Amino acid sequence: MVITHNNDYEQGIFVALENGRRMGYLSYEWADPDRFAILHTVVEEEFQGKGVAKALLDAAADYARKEGKKIWPVCPYVVAQFRKNREYDDVK
Repeated sequence: MVITHNNDYEQGIFVALENGRRMGYLSYEWADPDRFAILHTVVEEEFQGKGVAKALLDAAADYARKEGKKIWPVCPYVVAQFRKNREYDDVK
């Protein structure tokens, strides 16, 4: 799995690919200069249950850490992960 990231200063997207096929994506919008809101995490049906959503969230969290940003969880998947996994506490 390869995860690509595209960002402008209004919104961004992480896309998971396997052999050039899109497995899923995580999209966000900038809430302010220091925080982005994750709006959607979508995994294509054939790739569900294979850790794609977690890999996308991990990529977003790594990006936030690297850039010194915080994440505002809006997407239900991300809200749930933030509640149960302390590994994201530093980007909340």
